[in-house]
Amino acid sequence: QVQLVGSGGGLVQPGGSLRLSCAASGSIFVIPTMGWYRQAPGKQRELVAGITNADVTNYADSVKGRFTISRDNAKNTVYLQMNDLQPEDAAVYYCNAVIKRVGELRYLEHWGQGTLVTVSS
Repeated sequence: QVQLVGSGGGLVQPGGSLRLSCAASGSIFVIPTMGWYRQAPGKQRELVAGITNADVTNYADSVKGRFTISRDNAKNTVYLQMNDLQPEDAAVYYCNAVIKRVGELRYLEHWGQGTLVTVSS
């Protein structure tokens, strides 16, 4: 069984910062990619940022220059540093990971439980 447990959401004023974390646990062999998605009310879930285990990153245009994704491979943890948050960034943020478990051949996608980010004055 693999679990992704995210944390770090909360309420912040416009222009503020938050740091999200998400740790994967279980019988993990390798995690080629980890990332963060978000879903605002009435909108589709969208990719915010992704990172490979070689630290290759990609970002949604709307967050470039404000958000930074990073990971600690030894801890199977991905982070999202969010700076200059704006009301349009408010959403439930979900971590995502493609994981190959020990003893298995397949790579499977896993999701965290979601953490709420509210941006309001």
